[in-house]
Amino acid sequence: MSGTKIKSLKSLEKLIPLLKKRGKTIVFTNGCFDLLHYGHVMYLEKAKSKGDILIVALNSDASVRKIKGAGRPIIKQSDRAHLIAALECVDFVTLFNEATPINVIKRIKPSVLIKGSDWNKKTIVGAEFVRAHGGKVLTVKLASGRSTTNLIKKIIETK
Repeated sequence: MSGTKIKSLKSLEKLIPLLKKRGKTIVFTNGCFDLLHYGHVMYLEKAKSKGDILIVALNSDASVRKIKGAGRPIIKQSDRAHLIAALECVDFVTLFNEATPINVIKRIKPSVLIKGSDWNKKTIVGAEFVRAHGGKVLTVKLASGRSTTNLIKKIIETK
């Protein structure tokens, strides 16, 4: 089931106009989502509450390494994609290789762009583009103390 939610960007480009024509609000977020945890799930559920269809752009393994360093990701991209797609609140997952999701945002043209409250709305990648196309840029409050980095530290400390 979760595999049917994992889409290429090209297939999403064909599907999204049909969804918009039906009046659906497209919500977009992105991230690495390495070591899926409670904070991730709460974040994605809040993102979904801002519209009808939640699309998650997932950093590929190569992209995660560029951002987080040589030891990451812990979980390979195909596993991360299936885990995210298995969540009820997520409608579609797509992978991207670049350091930022700007290309994906420009091709999807979401109605709502969401990031965590740790981001400044003015510096969110794609914010200007989304606003210029009539969309909204929102942040959602993150679950306190929940992060992949903290989880990795705790694992290391308990060995």
